[in-house]
Amino acid sequence: MKEILTRSFSGLLYVILLITALYWQHASIILFFLFGLVALAELKKLINLKSFFPYIVFTILYLGFAYWKLISNTSRGHDEATQILLVITIFVQLILIKDLFSEKTIPLFESKRFIITTFYLSSGFVFLISIANFNQTFTPLLLLGAFILVWVNDTFAFLVGKNFGKQKLFPSISPKKTVEGFLGGLFFSCIASYFIAEFTETLNFTNWLILAIIISVFGTIGDLIESKFKRQANVKDSGVIMPGHGGLLDRLDSIIFAAPFIFLFLRLITYVS
Repeated sequence: MKEILTRSFSGLLYVILLITALYWQHASIILFFLFGLVALAELKKLINLKSFFPYIVFTILYLGFAYWKLISNTSRGHDEATQILLVITIFVQLILIKDLFSEKTIPLFESKRFIITTFYLSSGFVFLISIANFNQTFTPLLLLGAFILVWVNDTFAFLVGKNFGKQKLFPSISPKKTVEGFLGGLFFSCIASYFIAEFTETLNFTNWLILAIIISVFGTIGDLIESKFKRQANVKDSGVIMPGHGGLLDRLDSIIFAAPFIFLFLRLITYVS
């Protein structure tokens, strides 16, 4: 009972802090910057990278794009830089997906560790603030809707998997995840997308429905990739900052991995419209 209360309290505190910060542009950027530093520290420990250099890269990359979002009035250079970062990030993530499905371990030679910290984690946080400030307009409900879809997917994947799960999804990496749980999370995320479309009035239902599928699929993959990092490091959680939940990276792995794909979809529907 005490463990459940501890888990519930820390989870609720995390959600309240996140939702509150999203109401103010500067507060959200500061919060995700702090989240990024903590998550980066946890990731460095998982992949056994002792260099301080990733913190410098994260700070320059994150604050550079935050400056463009908040202060700079020139959109051309920002758009080109965003597109370049998006292409590189998705390419690196596709390699991680390949490693997830085809390698017994994710190869972590020194140069690849810097690539992972830069284009898996640092750029993931860049795209989180880019979603909230899409088209240089502060639209926090876009990012909040994405987080809600992650939470719905995780919650119902757990509940459906626990009660009805029989076929393992990826037993070598995450023994508790099941195909039934994944489909349950996807199904309820699609239902939740209707209510998000109705109450946020940001995108239409069709677009939120597609985002629900993107988030469920790539969020689950992101969770599996982080689980593989933890398995290679022989640890249960990425950290201990959230009692009952583990590390901050454990809570953000899905949205960090899905963020570039969410941003790409938003760009596509903008061009189409």
